[in-house]
Amino acid sequence: SKRKLKESSAESAECISQVQKILRERFCHHCAAGKLFGMEQQYRHLLELLKRTTVHGESNSALIIGPRGSGKTALLSHVLKDLRETEQVRENLLEVHLNGNCQFLMKNPFLSGLLQTNDKVALKEITRQLQLENVVGDKVFGSFAENLAFLLEALRKGDRSSSCPVLFVLDEFDLFVHHKNQTLLYNLFDISQSAQTPVTVIGLTCRQDILELLEKRVKSRFSHRQIYLMNSFDFKQYIKIFKKQLSLPAEFPDESFAQKWNNNVQHLSEDKTVQDVLQKLFHHTKDLRSLHLLLMLAGSAVTVHHPLLTAADLQEASRQHSTDSKANIVHGLSVLEICLIIAMKHLNEVYDGEPFNFQMVYNEFQKFIQRKAHSMYNFEKPVVMKAFEHLLQLELVKPLERPSARAQREYLLMKLLLDSSQIMDALQVYPNCPTDVKQWAASSLSWL
Repeated sequence: SKRKLKESSAESAECISQVQKILRERFCHHCAAGKLFGMEQQYRHLLELLKRTTVHGESNSALIIGPRGSGKTALLSHVLKDLRETEQVRENLLEVHLNGNCQFLMKNPFLSGLLQTNDKVALKEITRQLQLENVVGDKVFGSFAENLAFLLEALRKGDRSSSCPVLFVLDEFDLFVHHKNQTLLYNLFDISQSAQTPVTVIGLTCRQDILELLEKRVKSRFSHRQIYLMNSFDFKQYIKIFKKQLSLPAEFPDESFAQKWNNNVQHLSEDKTVQDVLQKLFHHTKDLRSLHLLLMLAGSAVTVHHPLLTAADLQEASRQHSTDSKANIVHGLSVLEICLIIAMKHLNEVYDGEPFNFQMVYNEFQKFIQRKAHSMYNFEKPVVMKAFEHLLQLELVKPLERPSARAQREYLLMKLLLDSSQIMDALQVYPNCPTDVKQWAASSLSWL
């Protein structure tokens, strides 16, 4: 019986390990389980666009526009993954194979505006990703356009339809707009309009006004295809997404455990407490990355001794997920620093959010000390200044202008980066906070 017990515990440990691996891949690497959510139309549009490039050798350009976390990269990754499995493209790929390019369906330079900060760097990266460093060698080109045309010419094989299609993905597209003369964009769009190598340019951006930022000559060469992603699902669909993201696939090795796990997920989705947690997150943000983070925090509680998720796990994950980092910093401050923050809070209330300086904060603190001299120690001004500078280092206070060498530190204008509710919440859990300090924080005006 001991042997049986060992075997069963080893099996359950294996199951838990598999579950954690599947969930980690979904939530950390953003491998969406099954289909995309609420993007079916955009998916079909983009798939059709890229098929025309890979199958028929057409050149195209498009922008995928949506707020951060709306699934722009996920949409493109899904389309490319499914495109590589499409029979029609595979048949076309055979022709490409005959031309000796067996390892690639499409060359895929994935450029990011955060990394390729100018056109020279972007061109080097294109050369590297197209594996053409040896072809380019020490050649000197007269212009950017000449260099790019040479790279694409090196990829051509016979006529347009048998040339290797090239997909350019420009992540953070709006940052490429700020490059000098928009040379990279002009040349890429120009090639996608002309009858050269089949090229598709896909830009990803969260700027709604992106077309206004393009120069006239660049705009005239862009196809004006725009695919918008807006996370337009309602709460019922959000619950379905929650179930889909947590459910184990049909091909999971242990069928009985998968059944038990999926039934538990179904019960959780109907649980009032879990729905409250999800509703709170849904109203805060529809971004699926936030949901993934919540589920990953909850999933980390799954162990051999605690094999199924509970509502309490999700509540704890929600608490960790919504923890205020600035309020956490306040918990580690000294009483003097807390007093300075309260003084700033009162100045914000009295002067309606106008900036303040150290001298004003010090005067406010002195008023409090004079009223409560029996319970509070009066610190020297340099000590108070040091505490104020510590708040500046922690970025709880921010200077409005750059300090100059001649300006006196006491009179630099500052802004508090905490709001009133954050300060009050932090004081509630601050260990051994003096009662007078709490009462001072709660009073609506500094002189009361």
